Parts: sequence; structure tokens; C-alpha cells
Amino acid sequence: MDGRCAVETWAEFGFSGASCTPTVRFGAGAGVFICTGSDEVYVFSAEERKLTTVLLFPAPVSDLVESADKQHLYVACRNGVYCVSLQFLLSRAHSSPADASSSPVELKISHECLVVPEEGVLSLLPVGSVLLTLSQRDTSWVFTVYNSPNQSASSSCEMLASYSLPQASGVVRNDTEGRTGMRRRPVLICVHSSDTTTPPPSSSEATSTDGQFCLEPVLFKLLFGIDAALAKSPVILCGLPDGCLCFLPLRLPGSRLRVLHSLEQPVVFVGACVVMETGPGHAQCLVAMGELGRVVLIKTDKGGPERGGSIAGFIERCVPGPVMCGCVDEKCLYYSTGSDLLTLDLSQGGEERDEEISSKTGAALQSPASLNVCRVIAVAEPTCNTAGEVQLLGLSVRGQLQRITLPMRREDASLSKVASSQVGRNVRDLLSAIGDVCERATTLKTAIKSKNQILTHLNQVLNISFLLITSTNSEEHLLQERPIRCHAVTKWSRLLQKDSLNLTCVLDNSSPYVLEQGWTLSITVFPLSYSPSTGGESPSTNFSFPFHNLHPGETLEVSLPLAAAGDSAFPMTLSCSLVFSLSSLLGEEAANVPSLQSSCFSLPLNTLTVDWLHALQVNRPIANHKKATSQCSETAMDTIQAFLSSRRIRHSGRKDGGGESSSKPEQEQFSASMRVSSELLRDTLVLKSSGLDPQGPMLAPQNVCLSLLEWLLCEGPGEVRTEHQGDKISSSVIHGQCPNGHTVKLSAKEVNVREESLGKEESLTTVEVHIESSSITAVCGLHHAVLHRVQTLLQRAPERPASTKTVQSLGLRQALQRAEHLSQQIQQSRVSGAFGVGASTGKMTRSLLRVYRELRENPLLII
Repeated sequence: MDGRCAVETWAEFGFSGASCTPTVRFGAGAGVFICTGSDEVYVFSAEERKLTTVLLFPAPVSDLVESADKQHLYVACRNGVYCVSLQFLLSRAHSSPADASSSPVELKISHECLVVPEEGVLSLLPVGSVLLTLSQRDTSWVFTVYNSPNQSASSSCEMLASYSLPQASGVVRNDTEGRTGMRRRPVLICVHSSDTTTPPPSSSEATSTDGQFCLEPVLFKLLFGIDAALAKSPVILCGLPDGCLCFLPLRLPGSRLRVLHSLEQPVVFVGACVVMETGPGHAQCLVAMGELGRVVLIKTDKGGPERGGSIAGFIERCVPGPVMCGCVDEKCLYYSTGSDLLTLDLSQGGEERDEEISSKTGAALQSPASLNVCRVIAVAEPTCNTAGEVQLLGLSVRGQLQRITLPMRREDASLSKVASSQVGRNVRDLLSAIGDVCERATTLKTAIKSKNQILTHLNQVLNISFLLITSTNSEEHLLQERPIRCHAVTKWSRLLQKDSLNLTCVLDNSSPYVLEQGWTLSITVFPLSYSPSTGGESPSTNFSFPFHNLHPGETLEVSLPLAAAGDSAFPMTLSCSLVFSLSSLLGEEAANVPSLQSSCFSLPLNTLTVDWLHALQVNRPIANHKKATSQCSETAMDTIQAFLSSRRIRHSGRKDGGGESSSKPEQEQFSASMRVSSELLRDTLVLKSSGLDPQGPMLAPQNVCLSLLEWLLCEGPGEVRTEHQGDKISSSVIHGQCPNGHTVKLSAKEVNVREESLGKEESLTTVEVHIESSSITAVCGLHHAVLHRVQTLLQRAPERPASTKTVQSLGLRQALQRAEHLSQQIQQSRVSGAFGVGASTGKMTRSLLRVYRELRENPLLII
């Protein structure tokens, strides 16, 4: 073809919640019916170039056709088939007031127009005095034949016959239905033999606007059988979404549905064309087209000397897809891929032998020509104007009704000269084509920009993932800080007279990348020890904090409740990780991909531990000017408590019948201690915090003890610290309250360790940390926390010659002796408990507790 297509926009309709593919059909006169898949049908006047009527149906519309006598309009909805009188529509359109000429007439179709109460009808086809419906039932297709009402639109149709066909499996489908939600509608046409004595309407043409075609008698007999040809029965040809091309002889007794061919992909279009001018306009070829671009031509071929006679030839080729819609005229097939409108010339090779015809036709199918019209999703049957130009009426994806005028073919253009009046029209055609290309280019530019942003975001995500995975798996990164990590601060707060321990977690981004939208900080909290009542599983709690745009060097601070007063589930482990949601890559387009809604991956950061020292509430010393008031208050409180105690004792004595008072026994105290070399503390704590010269004068012992307590309670090792509570520690004895409510005393004092060996006395100055409480749980937890902190001092201590080897060897010998003695006690308790000799369970428990206390009260010396 020479030149470009001329595109003229007639009207614009909106799409909202379409359930089926849109439909555009010519009606009687100059009317056009448009169905967008909603519950509305638009009636457009091609002469007046305006929308005249809007039909409102009770349910979404799937298909519409005119009756054979052009007097009624059948509309298939979800709840059945409605019949509307075209004469009634015309009269209502002309009776509208003059001042409302700019707006269409809205007609609400009632249930009185329901003629076929069959649910789920997808396609309709009128053939003479009968109406054929096609619906889907579970795993089969159901064809039903009704007697169409001719007298009025309100009478019901009578069912004459029903046929069913199982659905085929293994069909290759496009993802258009999954993305758009629109359902592919089956295609129905009626094929007549051209030698029938009573030809159908419009039988002088190969194609018709109502799906009626006249086929060459030889091809009709080869495809549908000699019985259908002799009975002059019309044949219903159907293209199904499962890829089957099936047929049904309508008036043949005992006929049934049969499969003619399988495209193995949803059928989009079925039609007929002339191909060669050998008869009076009768079609010599059937055309079927699949959703993924498969084209099948069915025509008569010579069988050759072996087979003799004529056979039905099937030519299959593939064109670029996906195919949205299609139509055919006498010699050309037109189809739209959504991004372009293309044409296939089916008349090539018309004067050669059959072998050459098949080869040239197959070659033509593989080289479609572009018409440079984009975004067409529905097209009506082609028409010709007075100048012989082919015109298509299409519906764009934006709901625009467009008339597309195709340029004349080369052979037609050579017969006439272009008039000078057509020059202006050619210019308009070029401008229209340029506008279409610009619109398409804008759409592509927007899509490319969106994909570039997605790729940039994905590149950042991959860089961050590689950075965190590398720092986790590589051994050389174990001693280095992670580029993205968390650290935390614990703090007690009081709300509604209830104490609770809160944790402030800070996410530090020291990497060169930006944590953009889609990342979530996930913190999982679970205790290292838990009650057996939980069923053997750790009672973990997860906290999620979505964020976006955390730039390099910035921090994110979040707070979460950790424990309430009375909770003893310490120590607790906090597992920090970054979770990325894949749906954030697509933004608004992620709603069209349901599989990405819950797709995400997690990258571990680091693990934090909150122990008993972090959860300890320290009773800080008060100022001197407040001591007098405090002592007076304490004296008054002591007097009141003594009075109340005496009243309780007296009342208890009377109740027991005696006058003697008994005092409540004091609770048993548990303790644990450990010793650390003062030299180690000066090298790691005191000098670091005060900036003193290590070669200078020796520090006072009190400074070493206070520095150790301050470091244990406020700073400590790792990436969790306790927020400062008031002034610094000024006493080496500290009283506090544990999370389980028991009080605890923590003290530090300097102790000299001496030994006489080989007539020589050696000594070492140490700091002893002593823990004392009435709760053995608190003592064990605090002792474990102190040991864990002191272990980090050994890693930070400078290397020095061992000047206290003798002192340490003495400590080791004493520890081994105590361990052997305690091991014998444990073995004796286990043997006695196993044989039930000499000791009960309570005695064995006390024995093991005594061994535990001796281990805690006689520690090794850490130098």
C-alpha cells in the first residue's frame, strides 16, 4: 500500500470494570453499536457523528447482535439474553427534546425484555428464525438453539436443541486476561453453501456484517461433509478460547459438535475471504487467527495423482502477536496487536499453480504490513467508500471510536490519477499519522522511564544485598563493623503507675547506598531461657518498621517495649534484619501482579543481647542538701512500719491463742563474686575514660572500682548500652532492683592476693566484684552478665610479660582442688538419688545448690 492511514476520532467512551472484550458492530442504516464490557451499550449515529442512545442493562454485557430481519437487537448479559426493538430505539431517539440534542438518550432496559433466562451466555448468533447461544458450564461448552421471537421483543424464546463439547487442555495462553481481567469471548459465524436455492441475506458478498458467509460448494462439502451439502444446511463455525475450531450442521438430523481444527491457543477471529476472482463473490477461503499470532487458511487444493480429486488444504503460519482483534475483507486480513494495526495480503499468488499459490500465500502470511495505527482493541467489519478506499471502524484502548481510512492498493491507484483536491486530505492523513506516532512515542517514553527507575532501584537493592551477604560470610569482615548495623539503648519508664523497660534501636547506614522505599527494619525479640509452659518453643515477638530514603550517614531511630516489671525472661536476644518487598519495585503496577504482593526477602544485620545489667534499676545516691529531708522521711516511715508490725504481731498472737510474738525469719541471701586484675582495669577502662598517661602516677583504688562499676552499668561491651540515670556513680556499693522485683547489692573493692613460693612472697592487687540478692535467679543472671563484660576486656588488653605467673598458678591449683572436691559431692548426690539411699529430693537439691554457691563465691582470678 502507498501512503498512510487517515484516522478520524468520532467519539470517546470510558472503560470501567470491563469483564469481556469490547465489541463494535454496524447496525441497520448508519447505526453503530458499541459494547465496552460494562452494563452499558452505546448507539452511535455515523451520519450525525454523535452518540444518540445509551442502553442501561441490569448486568454486564458480553455480546450483542441484530436479528436476521434487522428489527431487534439481542444483547447477552450475565443473567440472560435481552431483546430490544430497534424501531423503539429509533422512535425514542427522535422524540427527545431539542434542547437535549447534545446529550444522548438513556434507556434503562427492564427484566420484561428478558427472552432467554440462561446465565453465563458469552456469544450470540441469529440464523434465520433461530437464535444460537454459547455458554460455559464447568469443563464444557454448551450450544443452545432457541426459536427467536418475531412478533414482539417481550415474548420468550423456546429452546429447540442443546449441544455440549468438552473443553480442551494444554492451550498456550497470553497473560492479557490475567493483567486486564477481561475474558476472551468465543467467536461464532454461520457458513452457507453458495449453491443453496434460498441464499441468506447479503449472500452476494463474501463477507457480511452479521456473521453470515457464503462458501464455495466444493470447499463446503470437503469441510462439513456430503450430508450437510445435500441437505443445504447452514453450518455454525465456532472459535473457542481453548483453541478449538469446531462446527455444527444446524438442520441436519442427528448432527453433533465436531472439531475441525485446533490452533492450540485462544481463537480471536474467524472469517472468510474471496482470495481469487473466479466466482460471483463467493468465498474460497476460511481464515482463523489465534491470540498468540497463529493464522490458519483453509481452502481447496488439488489432491495430486496419488489421491485424486480435491482436498481441503490447511496453511498455518505465525505472525507477531499478541492479537487483540481482527477482521477480513475480500482479499486482506486486518488485525491489531495493541501496539500496531497490521494487514496481511491473502491474494498473492492467485494466477499460479496450486503449489506456487500455497508457497506464496505462506510467505505473505509471514510478512504483515504496518498501518501505523496503535492501541486498537476492537474493530468492526471493513467497508468501502465511494472512492473505493477501505475503511475500518475501531475502538482504542482509551475508548475512542475511530474511523480508519486505508490507502488504496497499488493496482487500484494505477487506474486513476490523484485529484488535486486529495492533496489536502493527504496532508491531513500525514498529520494524523504523525499524531498517532507521537502519542505512541510518548507512551513508550513513559514506559521506558518507568522501567529505568525500576532498574535503578533494583540495582541499589542488589548492591545492598551483596554488601550485607559479603560482610556476613567473609571471615575478614568478622572483626570489622558492618556497613549497615543496629545499636540500642535501654531505659526504664513509668506509665500509669507501671514500670516497663523500653529499647531504642538505631539503624545506622554507613554504606554508600540509599535505602529507598520498600525496605523494612525487622526486629525479632526472644528470650534465651523460657518457661516449659510455652510448649518447648521460644516465645518470640516480631516488630516491623517500614521506612524509605535512608541516605548514607543517616540513622533511623525506633522504639519498642521490651519487658514489664516482674518479667525475669533475661537475657533477651534481638535479631535485626532488613526485609525488602519485591512489590515496591513496580509501584502502582504491582496491583496487576498478585504473585508479588507477598514476595520478599530478608537480609540479616546483627544480633543484640539485653542482659540483667541492662535491665537493672540502680538506686542513685541523692545530693547532700536533700539528705536531711530524706532521713526525716525515712525516720517517720520506719516509726509507722514498726507500729504496724507490732499490731500485726499482736493480732497474730491473739489469733493463735498465745501472747508471744514471733518475728519473720530473714530471707536467705545468695551471692557470687569474681576478681579482676587492677592492672587490666587501668589499661582498658581508667586510662581510656580519663585520658591519663600510663607512665604517670598510680591511680587511687577507689577510681578503679568506680570506673569498673560505671562501665558495667552504663556502657558495657557490644552494641547495647543503658541510658544514664542521674549523676555518675560515687560509691563502690550500689543497690538496685532487678526486673523480677528483688533487690540486689553490687559492690567492688580492692583485694590483695598473696602467695609464698620458694621462700619468696608475691602479691597482686585485684578488684573483687560481689553480687548479693535474695533471688538466686537475679544472682545468676547478673553474674553471667558481669562475666560476659569482663571477657571483652581481655580482648582489648595490651600484651605484657607475665609477671604474676606464680600467683595465677596458685589460683589454678586451688581451683582444681575445689573442683575435685565438688565433683565428688555431685557424684555422691547423683548416686544417692538414683538408688534412693540416704537422701531425699529436697536434700539432693540443697546439696547441688551448695555446690553452685561455692563455685560462685570462689572465683578464678582474671589477670
